[in-house]
Amino acid sequence: MKKHKSHVSGTKDFIDINNVHRSFLEKAFALTDELKRHPRIPLLKDKSLAMIFAKTSTRTRVSFEVGMTQLGGHGIFIDARTSQIGKGETIADTARTLSRYCDGIMARIYDHKDMKELARHASVPVINGLTDLLHPCQAMADLYTIDEKLERLKGINLAYIGDAKNNVCHSLMQLSTKLGVNMKIGCPKEYAPKKGIYNLSMKNAKVTGSTIRLFTDPAKAAEDADVVYTDTWVSMGQEKESERRLKTLKPYQVNRKLMKHAKPFCLFMHCLPAYRGNEVTADVIDSPSSIVFDQAENRLHTQKAILSLLMNKQRALMALEHR
Repeated sequence: MKKHKSHVSGTKDFIDINNVHRSFLEKAFALTDELKRHPRIPLLKDKSLAMIFAKTSTRTRVSFEVGMTQLGGHGIFIDARTSQIGKGETIADTARTLSRYCDGIMARIYDHKDMKELARHASVPVINGLTDLLHPCQAMADLYTIDEKLERLKGINLAYIGDAKNNVCHSLMQLSTKLGVNMKIGCPKEYAPKKGIYNLSMKNAKVTGSTIRLFTDPAKAAEDADVVYTDTWVSMGQEKESERRLKTLKPYQVNRKLMKHAKPFCLFMHCLPAYRGNEVTADVIDSPSSIVFDQAENRLHTQKAILSLLMNKQRALMALEHR
């Protein structure tokens, strides 16, 4: 795997990749390399992370909690539904209070506006563990995994198939265009990415020379792809739309027939949880070309790098200097 090098600029929060300087992203990847080789460097010794969950979680909760432990700190789980947050306490008051107790806040919540409100009133770093609009930590793990497998990002062709009007696709667009990855998106018109995210990503693409192209034909999107990516068709909070979504997205299933349009050694990615027989067939997700569990593992490593750079930048940079 190649070494990552860069300087890092000042960054308080990690909420929206479009607002994060490229130098921070590259430094996070460099630190991920180091923390993956040496997982128990105590960069956050005795520090605490408040972890707010309004949505259920497996990978996000475990990866952040284990990550804080490996870094020498402590993750504190806060269920929004059984805490004062769920009983009407304002986001501003929650942010101010937790800032007095903890060294950082990670939140997995529904409304992206609430995430921005949390960061606005917190005096400690805030990390977006997922909102209905963006999922930046997932995108970081995804592109790190691609770089790990293909040993480059610049010029890689990433095809995203299915529901593209979702947080994972949005953050992938943002990060891909900042780091020179080409994206082709295959989706129905009604599930195209939000225009605001798309337009900002196009501006990034002009700087890095990458491209984003939208197709309603999934085969055209998958053509010449180095990586094919999909996500669940029915996310949390969309259960009432389930029947319509499954019917509309059925032609966008990632199966062996679709994968034949990609490059011969194309990789398959999925952020999980996956529903075999819906967005992807078992013979694709369980094949040797699937790297979905490498993605899942790398959530741990990339998030540890983000935590370290936000909550103790000086020690994090020292760890890189001495590697």
